[in-house]
Amino acid sequence: MTDYTVEFVGTGEQITVSEKETILRRCIEEGIAQEYSCRVGMCLACSAKIVEGEVTQPAAHGFTDEEKEEYALTCMARPTSDLVLDRGQYPPSIDEDAEGSASAAADD
Repeated sequence: MTDYTVEFVGTGEQITVSEKETILRRCIEEGIAQEYSCRVGMCLACSAKIVEGEVTQPAAHGFTDEEKEEYALTCMARPTSDLVLDRGQYPPSIDEDAEGSASAAADD
């Protein structure tokens, strides 16, 4: 079993995560305040931008295939290399959806 270092941008926090466990699980065990909600890869609350490194996250249903290359759902993501993550960052499609909803509501 291989362990990888996961560092979080701007916090100085760093954890060791095995290739067999999710980043979120390890954060919870280490007492790191990682936002989450559904824990099944749908709500995107635990989203983080991948600054460096790679993850595997086949069950990250909330992201498109392209988004899975740049973002991690920490509830589903397992490291495949050392990582640097920027927590609380969401893919542009999320912002576009939110803007579209706000715009539609304003038109009503």
